[in-house]
Amino acid sequence: MTLHTFAMEALLLFALFSPLAGSLFAGLFFGAKEKRIAAGIVPTALLALSLAASLTLLYFVYTQGERVSVVLFDWIVSGRLSLKFGFAADQIGAVMMCVVTLVSTVVHIYSIGYMAHDKSFNRFFSYLSAFVFSMMVLVMSDNFLGLFVGWEGVGLCSYLLIGFWYRKPFASWAANEAFIMNRVADLGMLLGIFLIYWQIGSLRYDDVFAALRFVERGVLIWIAILLFIGAMGKSAQFPLHTWLANAMEGPTPVSALIHAATMVTAGVYLLVRASPLYSAVSEVGAFVAALGAFVAFFAASMALVAADLKRIIAYSTLSQLGYMFAATGLGYYWVALFHLATHAFFKALLFLGAGNVMHAMRDELNIRKMGRLWSAMKPTAVMMTIASIALAGVYPFAGFFSKDKILEVAFGSSHYVIWAVLLITAAMTAFYSFRVVMVVFFGKEANYEKLRIHPHEAPKLMLAAMSPLALLAIIAGLFEAGYTNLVSKMLRTDTPHLEHSIEYALIGTTLTLVIASIAFAVWKYARGGFSPNWQNSPLYKFLSNEWYIPALYKKAIISPYMAASDFLWRKIDLKIVDFVVDLIAKATYAAGRRCRKMHNGSLSPMLRWMTAGLIVLLLIAYIGLLIQGA
Repeated sequence: MTLHTFAMEALLLFALFSPLAGSLFAGLFFGAKEKRIAAGIVPTALLALSLAASLTLLYFVYTQGERVSVVLFDWIVSGRLSLKFGFAADQIGAVMMCVVTLVSTVVHIYSIGYMAHDKSFNRFFSYLSAFVFSMMVLVMSDNFLGLFVGWEGVGLCSYLLIGFWYRKPFASWAANEAFIMNRVADLGMLLGIFLIYWQIGSLRYDDVFAALRFVERGVLIWIAILLFIGAMGKSAQFPLHTWLANAMEGPTPVSALIHAATMVTAGVYLLVRASPLYSAVSEVGAFVAALGAFVAFFAASMALVAADLKRIIAYSTLSQLGYMFAATGLGYYWVALFHLATHAFFKALLFLGAGNVMHAMRDELNIRKMGRLWSAMKPTAVMMTIASIALAGVYPFAGFFSKDKILEVAFGSSHYVIWAVLLITAAMTAFYSFRVVMVVFFGKEANYEKLRIHPHEAPKLMLAAMSPLALLAIIAGLFEAGYTNLVSKMLRTDTPHLEHSIEYALIGTTLTLVIASIAFAVWKYARGGFSPNWQNSPLYKFLSNEWYIPALYKKAIISPYMAASDFLWRKIDLKIVDFVVDLIAKATYAAGRRCRKMHNGSLSPMLRWMTAGLIVLLLIAYIGLLIQGA
């Protein structure tokens, strides 16, 4: 092993385990209240070092074209399964490592200011760093089982962070919903992993993808479906989507981390990582693309009418995830990964900006109670506007390069219905993004005196933390060429051939619709918005009630389940199970009470019991002899 290789392997381990060290430090740090800030600074510094190591590894992988891998020890050796505890930084993994650590470092710095007055400051940073560590395990593992360990770690940490303020009933409920819904989906993923091992005998990516051609097509389809069920849960795809918006009950930095760089992007990463499998089963890919397009439109429609600031951004995340899945389903995995990366920057920026607004508004989230915050929060307004422009996909901001590329490959591959749905969704995205900007920062000023609110800008530390994200939201798309060269070693990076005139027409159509939607939102909300009668319309009620899907779940699943549980408790548990248990206890107690007479210390009764016992034994022996003689 050369010194250079050893250094790269050491950097890989450092990038992986630095967040874990930060989590342990924050969890075990017992300083005085005025010194507890170290519980935020140390994990943040360690995460920044992890980012530096990840960027170094990305540069090495880009320039050398080689992956860096480390095997720590033999993990599972049973029968024909021999699995090592190994990690690797290849072209796909290095991109994800940098996205995860960059956004996570920014969120950690922001959280030092955001959570400064929280009594559980240490616990928050311990959970947050553990969350990042779990995501790093997920993206750096060189096998499906290691990925699943990180997958479950992310699920556990999301439960802890969504329900961080567990004394709030709905926070605990939302944490349970996210945890349970993901466990249901994860069962499908686990079955898929079992099926991979059963068919191939290995779980290492290299071994599995090399052996796919020897597996029956029907089995491959089932493996792809089962893995995608896990991705549906983690990335909140319909019908396992309801937990995502409710997860906003957690602290805002948690929302930024979950939605931008960690949990919800894990499903997209899984499909990109397993691209050789999904490329071999086009039927599953077609379903994934169709579902992704539907989810993009479905989520955007709910964002059009939502009044909760964080839920609007959450619906936006769900919609953009739909774009990513549409790209993977169409077979353009590099485009999906590119949009994942650019989306992480401007979506994290939006959530952190929402955190600033919450601080200014004493945790108020209803945008109808906001307005004219521009005068008090100019830096936040500027950065949220930048993020909204990037989200809308306006040239030359980051979202244009990645989202427009998804529209291009959808049209170029002759999936015109998917392209049309995504195009309409792009116009809707531009509208609801600037609806938020206009209502919150430029709309009619709310009666803040009556609400006893005095809007103010966030501390400089929080604004400084957001600045790199604002810059990346502007320039990240310019790295498309370098990114394409990097991932071309592992992913097909071609796009459908289109004549330049058609390509320019597609770009012009998209930009025209997007800019027209932005202009309409600015014009409409500068004039006070829609009439209050709009809120009484059937369409508004349909969208604001999330297409009545939560109500359907409650009626079709939750209520029957609760009724069955109540019946089983009253009729089975109380009247049968408890009755039998109580009967056994009463019989045992009664027998013991009667047997107490045998141990009263009196010689005469004890002799009588001995005599009776001896007679019984003799009778048993006699009967045995008779049976033997017969």
